Amino acid sequence: MKNFYNRIFLIVLDSLGIGAMADADKFGDAGADTLGHISDTVAHLNIPNLAKLGLASLKPLKQVKPADEAGGYYMALNEASLGKDTMTGHWEMMGLLTTKPFITFTDTGFPKELIAELEKRTGRKIIGNKSASGTAILDELGEQEIHEGKLIVYTSADSVLQICGNEETMGLEKLYHYCEIARELTMRDEWRVGRVIARPYTGRKKGEFVRTSNRHDYALAPPAETVLNALWRAGYAVVSVGKINDIFSGSGITESHHSDSSVHGMEQTIEIAGKDFTGLCFTNLVDFDAQWGHRRNPVGYGEEIERFDKKLGELLPRLRHDDLLMITADHGNDPTFKGTDHTREQVPLLIYSKSHKGNGRLETQDTFAVTGATIADNFDVPLPDGCIGTSLMRLLK
Repeated sequence: MKNFYNRIFLIVLDSLGIGAMADADKFGDAGADTLGHISDTVAHLNIPNLAKLGLASLKPLKQVKPADEAGGYYMALNEASLGKDTMTGHWEMMGLLTTKPFITFTDTGFPKELIAELEKRTGRKIIGNKSASGTAILDELGEQEIHEGKLIVYTSADSVLQICGNEETMGLEKLYHYCEIARELTMRDEWRVGRVIARPYTGRKKGEFVRTSNRHDYALAPPAETVLNALWRAGYAVVSVGKINDIFSGSGITESHHSDSSVHGMEQTIEIAGKDFTGLCFTNLVDFDAQWGHRRNPVGYGEEIERFDKKLGELLPRLRHDDLLMITADHGNDPTFKGTDHTREQVPLLIYSKSHKGNGRLETQDTFAVTGATIADNFDVPLPDGCIGTSLMRLLK
């Protein structure tokens, strides 16, 4: 079968939820609305390209008039998996249903047995061991880590173990080695977290610490094959941009590009759009979440959306007649909400191709997996055993 689309670009605006899911109260997230509350807060939201693709038609926004006629299809997606984290959301996009949430240590910190073993293996006394903002814990403990040779370990409301390391005094190689040790230890069922994250920074004193772009995620490998593996096995390109390679532990990826920022990730995607390949370009833009959602900064978040929209305006003309663009998110992270955690929200799915003659709103779907199922259907690749999702190809005209 000839592919209807030769290339598919799937872009994830990390954490851009559009309103609480029906079961959000079970996650403590009733009333969360990432995009809506950003719109309520900021003075301006200049997003003509997203509006043209239907975002303001899908989600009413104070500053943005819905397009008279959307340039693409748009719909809301619910998450079928039990979770609201990055890995669960991305894995579901590619067909995996997660029924057992990853372990979190938000309220208690990590068990003393894990900390003791990590201290033994790294040779450093651990400080922190609590749920904290990454910038706040650097201001609190960064000087102590540098001057006393300690090791900052902390978590969040997500299923993560994060280790800080000063690039100038500890060095990246040593930080990454410590994270590899932590990843090995946290493979045990009782300590298993979704990700171990290296959090490098520069600076020598409180108020001057800056986290760098050399973050590295050590994620659990997907528990089963995904649509990415099916594409790879069939000989199609699977090009990852941003932290996609980390999220899937490289499984099913044929080419990987590390991004320094979300703007950089879009620049890489635009460059890839100028190349010849047949398959998928899968991009994650993490700054929405890491820089603004977790730091509860709706103004910064809104400005990041505007920066994305500008780059989207550069990408759209480079798309070919037989390309398909899909823009979505993996969870919410309402910067006006309580705490600093992700939020259980619906996400948008905007679909655009120059070949489309139709447009408009499509029915809300019950799983993120429609994205992966659509991609697999386009390339005539069977879904791996156990994968969920129904293709939307029949609706795209």
